[in-house]
Amino acid sequence: MKPIGKPAFIAAIIGPIQSVLGWVIAGALWPEYNPVTQTISDLAAPESPVNLIMSGFFIFGGVLTLIASIYARTLALPGRIALFLSAIATFGLTIFPTPLVGYSVMHRIFAIISFALSAFWPILAMRFRKDAPWIIRPAASIIGTTLQLALAVWFLSTWTDPETTNVGVWERVVTVSQALYGSIVIITIYLGSKRRKPTISR
Repeated sequence: MKPIGKPAFIAAIIGPIQSVLGWVIAGALWPEYNPVTQTISDLAAPESPVNLIMSGFFIFGGVLTLIASIYARTLALPGRIALFLSAIATFGLTIFPTPLVGYSVMHRIFAIISFALSAFWPILAMRFRKDAPWIIRPAASIIGTTLQLALAVWFLSTWTDPETTNVGVWERVVTVSQALYGSIVIITIYLGSKRRKPTISR
């Protein structure tokens, strides 16, 4: 199997940190913003005073995911394609921001695609070979996908319910979970490969 490239390893380290820093910094600069009742996307709304900051972090996150999809070569190709498309969806939801009042259909479409692919990629990246890293073997991949999908579905059902008062909390739980899971997978494989004797790629 091909190794995890160093760019993917670096992107995996930066990913969760920049994800949290984005909405923490943008939220802190907008005193009226409520992280419990408002989504992260509200920070990038056209009416938001910090929309450029949050949009920049969205783009940065998308670029990091693109890097991971290209250089995380140990993952099965369908999983890497899912990560690539998730990054494109992140760019899409940034290009089509949601307004503070009402919502953008295009933003929701891209956001749903992004959340779904970010939850489902582990099972698509699964390897059946006995010498594959344990974290992308069937058992770990199925468990990881199940947990991520459950969180994503719960958030999406909450997000589309106008009566919900804690959508911001659930979005942050899902966002952090997805970012951390992807990083843990890539970092685990990368560090594990450094402790093993290199094998011929095929």
